[in-house]
Amino acid sequence: MKLYLIFIFTLLQSTLYSQSIWTDNLIITPERSLFQKTSTYKDVVDFLEAIKKQSDKVYIFSMGKSLEGKDIPVAVLSNPIIKTPAEAKASGKAIIYIQGNIHAGEVEGKEAVMMLMRDILLGDKKTLLDNLIIVFVPIYNTDANDKMAKGLRPSQEDSPPETGERESSQGFDLNRDGIKMEALETQGLFNNVIVPWDPQIFVDLHTTNGTWHAYPLTWAPSYHSAGEYAPFEYSYYKMLPSITNAVHEKYDLKFGVYGDYYLEEGWPPKNFYSYNHHPRYLVNQFGFRNRMAILSEAFAHNRFYDRINSTYIFMSEILEFANKNSKEIMDINKKAEATSIQNVLINAGKVKKGVQFKMAPLNQLNNFITYDYISVPDTNGKTKQFRTGKIIEYDSINYFAKFEAIQESTLPRGYVIPAEFKEVVKNLRMHGIKMDPLQKSKSFSGETFIIDSLVNSKNSFQKHNSADLYGTFKLETKKFKKGDYFVDMAQPLSNLIFYLLEPQSDDGLAHWNFFDDYVKKKTTQGKKVEFPVFKYF
Repeated sequence: MKLYLIFIFTLLQSTLYSQSIWTDNLIITPERSLFQKTSTYKDVVDFLEAIKKQSDKVYIFSMGKSLEGKDIPVAVLSNPIIKTPAEAKASGKAIIYIQGNIHAGEVEGKEAVMMLMRDILLGDKKTLLDNLIIVFVPIYNTDANDKMAKGLRPSQEDSPPETGERESSQGFDLNRDGIKMEALETQGLFNNVIVPWDPQIFVDLHTTNGTWHAYPLTWAPSYHSAGEYAPFEYSYYKMLPSITNAVHEKYDLKFGVYGDYYLEEGWPPKNFYSYNHHPRYLVNQFGFRNRMAILSEAFAHNRFYDRINSTYIFMSEILEFANKNSKEIMDINKKAEATSIQNVLINAGKVKKGVQFKMAPLNQLNNFITYDYISVPDTNGKTKQFRTGKIIEYDSINYFAKFEAIQESTLPRGYVIPAEFKEVVKNLRMHGIKMDPLQKSKSFSGETFIIDSLVNSKNSFQKHNSADLYGTFKLETKKFKKGDYFVDMAQPLSNLIFYLLEPQSDDGLAHWNFFDDYVKKKTTQGKKVEFPVFKYF
């Protein structure tokens, strides 16, 4: 009740502050329906059109179309108005990207983004544009949003009663598509926003559907594995704790790190596990891009208005922090780029980097809040846990959010890709990776990966039976012909290139079947199978 009253009071304050400016068409669907409904695609588009007419500090464009032909709207907030990436970069301001509705059943981000847009453009948060250019995408998964039905989010306990679906109209989980880039939404995002606008911070708004911890919202940074350490270090140890403290001081809300515990491990909990390191998750990919990113997970078991409030507050404090510390954030990211390039220039052929990782404890959590459980033996001698309504605190919880290399590979100076692998070249270019065709035949010295076996997973995931390659590297000199592509690793996305092209990477292009047909064809011919991408030193 206390959180509800704080939210309503905040909403009334904002409404009173702006009532001379706001018009009826800026009231969002949850507010109209007493938080019984979430916005449709048309509701969002109508809101964006309405606010554009009332403010000269917002530019709206489409990042692309969904399978059903819906434009995916992007709103750029800036003072003065900015309409192109070139103008944005010339401004010297930090670009922050925030998206909602990547999973269309997790609707809080969509609503909170529109509320925050109102307050930045027409209310009391205009100063956030002093040092920032804010790129908002309120409804990323446009098609699935309107496929509303009851029971799609049971952990939200019918609050609201109807939500959209998780997967896109192509049947993809859009938050598992960051490497293979098969979804139209992913392609539009990278082609028209991420690569040209190059945000310094990426924020992805979700609602968890798991553990009954007691945090109204949990968060995670872009995890460090094969990327540079500095952006992760700043995000995890400075930015996010500072934001969490500000939320507690201003709103008496306790936010915490994202994760799950498992009752099978016993009670009380001893371990809390974050999600994994794979850059298929959009937030995680930004660590490989020398940028910062934040995962926001509202607590599904809270009521709809509470989840909107928590998400709104978290976004606001992220932007407050970024507005005050924009130069420091950009400097850290820029130095990470320089470090990654220097590492290639100095250490190519000399050092190894991880390509497969395991999760390990990062630190211990104290004052960890959770709903309590009672353990009761049943008639079969097994233990059952029953959740109570009591919130308790525990100390010394192992937080598994560190990723240690279990397989490494030598860092190359670059890679050579035969011209016939057009889908590989297309994928790399969508990521923003630079490459050039050879103007004449040329020899390179380095390593070839000799494939002993390719093993596909038995179960399909995201329409793929992923591949694991087993084999060994062999030193040799190989000649490539005119038109083959060479990828110089001395560029800002070197860590991402390495992770994409290494044959044994646990989330690279080989893992996502980009080379299966080639390998299987060569295998049936009884020939020695060489991985077609060559790494040179």
